[in-house]
Formats: sequence, C-alpha cells, structure tokens
Amino acid sequence: MSEDIVDVLIVGAGASGAAVAWSLADTKMRIVCLEQGGWTNPSDYPSTGVDWENRHWGSFGIDPNQRGRETDYPINGSNSPIAVANFNAVGGSTILYAGHFPRFHPSDFRVKSLDGVADDWPIDYEILEPYYDENDRMMGVSGLEGDPAYPPKPQIMPPLPLGKSGQTLAKGFNSLGWHWWPSDTAIATEDYDGRGKCINLGGCYTGCAQGAKASSDITYWPHAIRAGVELRTHCRVREVTVDDNDFATGVTYFDENGVERHQRAEVVILACNGVGTPRLLLNSTSPRFPNGLANRSGLVGKNLMFHPYALIVGVFPDELDGYKGPGVCIWSQEFYETDESRGYLRGFTFECTRGRGVVGTALTGLGYGHIPWGSGHHAAYRKLHNRIAGMSAICEDFPEEHNTVTLDPDLKDSNGIPCPKIDYTVSENSEKMLQFAIERATEVLKASGATDILTECPIAHGGWHLMGTARMGTDPERSVVNEWGRCHDVKNMFVVDGSTFVTSAGVNPTRTIQALALYVADSMKKRLTNLFD
Repeated sequence: MSEDIVDVLIVGAGASGAAVAWSLADTKMRIVCLEQGGWTNPSDYPSTGVDWENRHWGSFGIDPNQRGRETDYPINGSNSPIAVANFNAVGGSTILYAGHFPRFHPSDFRVKSLDGVADDWPIDYEILEPYYDENDRMMGVSGLEGDPAYPPKPQIMPPLPLGKSGQTLAKGFNSLGWHWWPSDTAIATEDYDGRGKCINLGGCYTGCAQGAKASSDITYWPHAIRAGVELRTHCRVREVTVDDNDFATGVTYFDENGVERHQRAEVVILACNGVGTPRLLLNSTSPRFPNGLANRSGLVGKNLMFHPYALIVGVFPDELDGYKGPGVCIWSQEFYETDESRGYLRGFTFECTRGRGVVGTALTGLGYGHIPWGSGHHAAYRKLHNRIAGMSAICEDFPEEHNTVTLDPDLKDSNGIPCPKIDYTVSENSEKMLQFAIERATEVLKASGATDILTECPIAHGGWHLMGTARMGTDPERSVVNEWGRCHDVKNMFVVDGSTFVTSAGVNPTRTIQALALYVADSMKKRLTNLFD
C-alpha cells in the first residue's frame, strides 16, 4: 500500500530526529517522521513508584534483549564485551539517559592532525558552536560558565547542586590539584519551557516523571508538532527504496497493525542511531546497491565506537546523598588531552556520580562480597547504605574497521526483518587508558576519604553511545556521508545520528548529535534550490 508523497521523511524520533524535524518545520514543507516505538506516559515511569529499582530492569531496562518490548528489536551481541543499550520510543534513549550533557572539545575534531591517529572531521568546533548554543536553548541546559577545559559557552540555567557526594569528591580533586567543574546537565534547575524544575527524585535513569530532564519527547517534539510536523508511531521501517537514478523514493514499513506500507518522499533522513541506521541501510539492498544502500565505500556498519567505561566507586565512613539527586554532579577533564607519557593516546572524562538506591546498594555489596548472608547481613548493609560515591571514566574509542554492525543471518524482529549483529573488541589503547583511569580514580577516592574501592571494567552493559557506522567525510571512498550529512551515493538521503561520527571524543555524544542534526538541517535549508547538485 503506497501513500501520498511527502517532502521530507524522517526515520526515528529520538534525539536527532526530533531536532532535525523541528529545525526543518519552518520551511513549511510537508514533513513526516516514522518512529517504531510509541509515546511514553510519564506516569508509567519506574521513578513514580517505590519499586522503581526493580522496574528499571524490566520494561524500562536499557538492554533491548532483556527488555523485550514489542517495539524493540533483538541484537546479537555475543561477540562483544559491551552490550548495546538503547530505547525505542518517541524521545529514544533520552528517555533513560542521565541527562549528562558535555560538548566535544575543539581538539576532538582534529585527532589526526594533533595526534596522528584516526581521522579529522570535515567540520570543526567553530562550525558547530552556534548549533550547540541553539540546542542548549531548546533542551534547557544547566551549568556554570567559565570551565577552563572549554571555550566560553553560555549558561542557560544555574548548575545542579553538588550535594554531599559532589562536595566530597571535589575535595579529593582539590587536594591533588586536578581539574573538576560542575557538570553541564540537560536537567532544569528552574522551571523552563513548560517543564518543572528538578526536585531531586534521583530516578533519572528510569524516566523523569517530573519533566525536568530534557528528553526530546518533551523538548523538541511539542514545538515540531505545533509547527506542522506529522509524527507516526509504531511504524517499523524495513528498507529505503531507490530508483534507477540512485535517488531514494521513500521507505517500506510496517504499521502498528503489521500492514506493509510504502511512504514516498522527496527527501529521506535517517535518525535511527549508530546501530539502527546501518541495520536499515544494510537491509536496503537492490541491484544498484547489492551490499546495502549508500555502501559503495564498504564502510556502512564499520568503525563502530562505544566508549569503553570503567566504574570506580568508594565506600565512605560518613553518610552521603545515596541516590537522591541527578546521577552526575561534577566532571573532571584533567586527563582529556593526549599525554604520550601515560602510554596511550587521547583521553577520558571522569563523570562523578552519587550513590545507589536500596536495592542497588544491596546488589553491589553482595556482588563484591561486602555483604555476607547470615547474622552479619544487616550490619554489613548499613555500612554501605548512603555511603557509596565515585565516578565512571568515559574513554575515547578509536574508529577501527573490524568493529562492526552487520546483519545476523538468523535473528529477526517480530516483522521478520533481519536484526543486527555486533562484533567489537576493546582496543589496546583503550585498555591502557582504562587502567590509567582506574589508578587515578583510586587516588581521588582515597584523597576524598574513601575506605574501600570497588571497580568494574569495562562496564558490560555500557553500550549507551553508538557511533561511527556511517561516517562523515569529503572522500566518498572513505566515508558514507559528506560534510553536511548527505549520502555520497544517494543525494536525497541524509543521516543525522551518531553513526556519522568520525571519532568518539571522551564525552557523552548526545549534545553533539543534536548540534549536528541542527547543522545538517540548516545546511539543507541554505541549499534548498540546489539540494541534490
């Protein structure tokens, strides 16, 4: 069943799909977005109930294989030490992220020039800077001006309170003379754009029922829909169709009733994340593109980057915040830039976190052997309750072609569409960086007063950041999209999600993903008369 042609068809309603839809809406073109998930009701979030920790590992868990919602697709991650974490819904994974919201550094766009590894981006920080600013206003970012690790950037709202955990860890950094700063966070500290301010519920990872956390379903989408964008939910796209002139003609998808449909479009934009986009492209085969759409370079699905994480926490003698308050309170970028004397290239960010809830504390204590069964069980638990704080080290991941997203020959979703298979290994450079980070974090925690140190490396369910599998570049032989997101091989198809990343940096990618989406949309608007030339 074919439907009337639309001007712009967006696939995916997460962080980037929402941003590009909102930006293009002022052209008054007919814009339709297809999202395989649905709207989430904040009253259904785990954080609305006392059993929120238990429910976080159920229908609102981060692992689609464990979550098993009807809107999910399974992922074969058996050949990767890091499992993919995502969420399929309007707002995508911003529903379950912590709201930690750093920008890339200027150096992150020039890794090849500065350090002789990976590749340089075809754009730089200065090009993205106005789009960072625009995105900050739309999402509502809290932070403190003056961070010496960055170029100047405006403050939209005051920073989140440091709390006992942040203050305790900051003293440790101060004693060592190392950088720290209140983190930039997409969580409102004041009432903002119709959203209430943060009230320190502490359930950021399980969906913010207060609406303080800036998930794109409550930031960009209301504005985009009011501007005329049509958003269709429970629509799972199987393939992008093309004509004999290598132009996309639309997409074939299954609607909420499982009926196969074809939506025609003048322009197709993919915003399905760094696993979903290569999956869709590889499933879109034709005589013109037998190895997958836009894949004449052979790079679709290659150069997958995750960000290997190390978790390092300490047990403190005095009570701290526990889980109360947003997860990330301060960051340190003392070890962000390359120093070859450390034995590796590039660097990482310490994201300093508060503690865990009641169940999380118990599981941590049992897992590390700190809580025995028997008569000493409760006394041992009390020594951990509200006394854990620490940090995760988010390490830059280099693009390597052997880290891939391919199609599994057997695994299929509920509509019979082949599902992705992940092949990924942690590089030697990352291994050295992770070990260095654990050693430095241990120093900070001891300087902060921690009496015991617990570590996990890499975090097994830490595949939150999906990047690099349809990379940006000016050379069609070495990239999938050009410097403003248009596919080299299909000139009316664009990609705006993390798959376009050339390098991963040592920070969370969402703020940069959205800035890139706004930049691509603006580039399209400036070229409307010759968009396909």
